[in-house]
Amino acid sequence: MRTSRTWVGLFLTVAVAALALAGPLIAPYDPTEIVGRPYAPPGGAALLGADYLGQDVWTRFLYGGRSVLITATLATLLGMVLGIVVGMVAGYARGWPDEVIMRLNDVVLAFPQIVLALVLLATVGPEPWLVVLVVGVSHAPRVARLARGMTTTLATREFVQSAEALGERRTRILFSELLPNMSGPLLAEAGLRLTYSIGLVASIGFLGFVSDPRAVDWGMMINQNRLALLVQPWAILSPTIAIALLTIGTNLVADGIAPAAAGNGRRAAAGTRGSGATS
Repeated sequence: MRTSRTWVGLFLTVAVAALALAGPLIAPYDPTEIVGRPYAPPGGAALLGADYLGQDVWTRFLYGGRSVLITATLATLLGMVLGIVVGMVAGYARGWPDEVIMRLNDVVLAFPQIVLALVLLATVGPEPWLVVLVVGVSHAPRVARLARGMTTTLATREFVQSAEALGERRTRILFSELLPNMSGPLLAEAGLRLTYSIGLVASIGFLGFVSDPRAVDWGMMINQNRLALLVQPWAILSPTIAIALLTIGTNLVADGIAPAAAGNGRRAAAGTRGSGATS
C-alpha cells in the first residue's frame, strides 16, 4: 500500500514538474498577449478563458510554474546543504561549540518562516536570489536539528571510533563515514522541505513580492484574479490545483522514503518476524 502511494506521489510530482518546465514551449500565446475581454469564460481562442486583463489563462498557467518550481528546488537544496553542514559540525564537535551553534539555531527557529521571509524581502527587495536565500536559510535550522541528532548517535559507533583511531581527518569522517549512513532520513527530510518551499514561494508570489510585476507566477496569478473567483474561477483554480498536486506528490514521496530511512521497511519487518519465531 505504501509503495503504491509512493508511486502515485512520484507520478504527480513528475507530471506537474514536467508541465511547469516545458510549459513555455507549448504555450499557444505570449503570456502578455490580450486574447479577449477581461474574465472571458473558457472557449474559442482561450482554452481556460481570460484573466483580469484579458490574457490567456492557459498560457499564463503554463508560464507560471517554472519560476515556482526552480526557486523552491534551489531553496530546498540550499537549506539542506546548510542544515546538514551545521548539524553535523555541531553533533560531532559536541561540548560548547555544539551548545553555541544549536542555541543560535533555536533563535532562527523562533521566527515563523513566512514572517522572516517577508521582513527580509520588504527590507532588501524581492530579488529572485534573495527569495532562494531567505527560504533556504529558513529551512536550515530544522534540517540542522535532524542532522545533529543523527550525528550525535552515529559518532559513538565503532566504525567512527576506528576511523578516529586511524587518524582520519575530521572532514573525511563527517562526509565519508557519517553522511552516507544518514542519507535515508535526510532524503525524507528533503521531500518535506521541498513541499514547504513550494508553498512558501507561492505565498510570496501571492503577496506580491516579485521583482518583475509583468512576470508570470502561479502565486501572483491567484492574487491578481482572486476578486473574480465566481466569475472566472479557472484563473485561480488552475494554479491552485497545480500547487496542491505538487505538494501532495512530494509529500507522498517523502512519506514513502521515511519508513525505509527509519528502518521500518521490509528489513525491519523481517527482523520482527525473526525475533518472534525465536521467542
